[in-house]
Amino acid sequence: MADSFLVAFNKSRGIALALRAANADTWSSRMKGLLGRSGMEQDEALWITPCAQIHMFFMKFAIDAVFLDKDKRVVRIFENLKPWRITPWVFRAQGVLEMAAGASLGKVSLGDQIEFKSRS
Repeated sequence: MADSFLVAFNKSRGIALALRAANADTWSSRMKGLLGRSGMEQDEALWITPCAQIHMFFMKFAIDAVFLDKDKRVVRIFENLKPWRITPWVFRAQGVLEMAAGASLGKVSLGDQIEFKSRS
């Protein structure tokens, strides 16, 4: 992941989702995503934008995928998405927050407002 991380914060619930969220916003960083990694820590995330669908081909671990609209409101959640799966197209999504499997449980619901803050 990148050297400069963001904090992914659920503004609706007042809790941090990830203390080390990397931003994949270039063609190459979006294509690479989490490929080549063997896992994620519970405080890590990858914010991929723009993105309305993901695949888990060649992945080595499951993730939670939280799709956000243009206002960063949660529009769809896929928990424990296993390798070799693909999500349907999420029409309102502008990005996806990929987290360790189980990391979103109890921390995010449909309609929640997510924001990304600088760690400084």
